Amino acid sequence: MSALDTALHGLRALIADGSLRPGDRLPSEGELCERLGVSRGSLREGIRMLAALGVLETRHGSGSYVGDLNAGDLIGSLSLTVGLLPLDAILELYELRRALEAHAASLAAARMDDATLAELDALLTRLEGTDDDDEQSSLDHTFHMRIAQVAGNSALASLLAVFRARSRAYRIFSTDSAAEIKTMSDAGHRAILRGLSSRDPVAASAAAAGHVAQTEYWLRKLKPDATGLVD
Repeated sequence: MSALDTALHGLRALIADGSLRPGDRLPSEGELCERLGVSRGSLREGIRMLAALGVLETRHGSGSYVGDLNAGDLIGSLSLTVGLLPLDAILELYELRRALEAHAASLAAARMDDATLAELDALLTRLEGTDDDDEQSSLDHTFHMRIAQVAGNSALASLLAVFRARSRAYRIFSTDSAAEIKTMSDAGHRAILRGLSSRDPVAASAAAAGHVAQTEYWLRKLKPDATGLVD
């Protein structure tokens, strides 16, 4: 185990076992170095890495503190690594995303109110009426994330946001199959909304899973690069 790994493992252990709780200030560098058996350089690098992940918060002139340890916020830090994944690796995540989107739709169907249904309907009307790639991507993302928010689980919404952010880099609406893809995508969105409108968790879940599977199919078939161009 490298010195940096030792520092990271030690800091994580202090937080995981409750020795350091959310909001607590970390002990002095000297105390931590002696306690963990590492150099100041390794300790500082470990603190920087955990700060980048949202686990620690460094305050200028005050020291480092344990963050809120909010599940949604910590999961959001996965974007640092997921954002680097190539398409083949992203496709491996689609089976997980399919299950998560379906679960979010199921939860949302039981918690949906009329005002939000009207909001989603308006989003789809705008989405169906545009051929602009950037606008389609933005409206599509808003539609799905709004459903995830209504589902009421911040960790679930955050994980979906991470997955969706990387997937959006691969534009399939700018390919030669755009018209066919859009027709199927619009229909898939409407199927999800029908399930939500009828407050039917099973129908909403099935429609969401089918919609994600459709996107996966086109990504596998077209293999676009991250700028939306087909190889």
